[in-house]
Amino acid sequence: MKTLTTTEELQAFCDAAAQYPYVTVDTEFLRERTYYSKLCLIQLAFSGDGENDAVLVDPLADGISLEPLYALFRNENVVKVFHAARQDLEIFWVEASVFPKPLFDTQVAAMVCGFGEQAGYETLVRKIVKQGLDKTSRFTDWSRRPLSEAQNTYALADVTHLRKIYEFLAAELEKSGRSHWVAEELQVLTDPATYDIQPQDAWKRVKTRTNSGKFLAVVRELAAFRETYAQSNNVPRNRVFKDDALVELASTKPRTAAELGGSRLLLREARKGAIAEGILEAVAKGVSCPPENFPRLDRSKEKLQVNPALADLLRVLLKAKTEAEGVAAKLIAPSSDLDAIAAGLRDVPALSGWRREVFGADALRLCEGKIGLAAKGQAVQVVEL
Repeated sequence: MKTLTTTEELQAFCDAAAQYPYVTVDTEFLRERTYYSKLCLIQLAFSGDGENDAVLVDPLADGISLEPLYALFRNENVVKVFHAARQDLEIFWVEASVFPKPLFDTQVAAMVCGFGEQAGYETLVRKIVKQGLDKTSRFTDWSRRPLSEAQNTYALADVTHLRKIYEFLAAELEKSGRSHWVAEELQVLTDPATYDIQPQDAWKRVKTRTNSGKFLAVVRELAAFRETYAQSNNVPRNRVFKDDALVELASTKPRTAAELGGSRLLLREARKGAIAEGILEAVAKGVSCPPENFPRLDRSKEKLQVNPALADLLRVLLKAKTEAEGVAAKLIAPSSDLDAIAAGLRDVPALSGWRREVFGADALRLCEGKIGLAAKGQAVQVVEL
């Protein structure tokens, strides 16, 4: 087991990896005390079982540059294999504005290949590699040095087993002709917009019980201030103030430091200094917002005239199709999409791309009365009408 601590060592490994068709990648990071993830360890492996085929990279080592790794990420002759890649990709995008291409996510591929919804890495190791995983180091503080041998072994296992998992799933996708399904799903992971959090949109994540435009205007400004402050100071948004405190502030609308001090839910640190000033400015801005600029919640789906019988039939059709194709139902269409289709909407993900092949085309035919459903034993069949 080798840990790379210099740019030269990393360059040598990446040069070797570039000669292989794929490299498996994983990261260990901390995010409890920061807004952005702190990258603490990188695990890499290429095809083989030699002692130099899998390594750990210490991004906290003095003087090390990760540019050799980023160059490998840009090398389109080498597939970069991750499991549940979203958080890993966010780290590399924030750190270096780079996405690994081409990308393969074994969690997405497993859902397409019949391993259920959001199959965990441990499950895939057990089912495909036929081995178990030692998870005793799962809650390690990866920023502390030195790491123990047990911690290093745990971390390295996240990329060594991934090789067999990738080879198995890639072969299954090639056999079934579904590789393009996974490629479609991964497009969103390599879209910068996926990781671009706009402070002015942060209010949409705050749950409130009122739809008052004036109230929501204050919520919007408070959420925007919190997001901007958290990003600028690299602290978790809940360390600035939590959602329940935000809603309380939007209700009480404090105008002075004294009134702000009466908040029951606000953290002590937020009652003074830059946070307190930001809160008061945000409240004032929200209160003075003209009605024409009030935020509006999207209530369009709540107003849909859903045909409940048709929605139930679509659920039966989806279950039949996913069981027949061995694909996770959640990957094709959530319940809200089925209701939207039953209400007449057609701009729904389940009706386009590879989902249309599996489910969408017959869903539309069902809505148009061109097909029906019939039970035969334990199975449900599509019947032409």
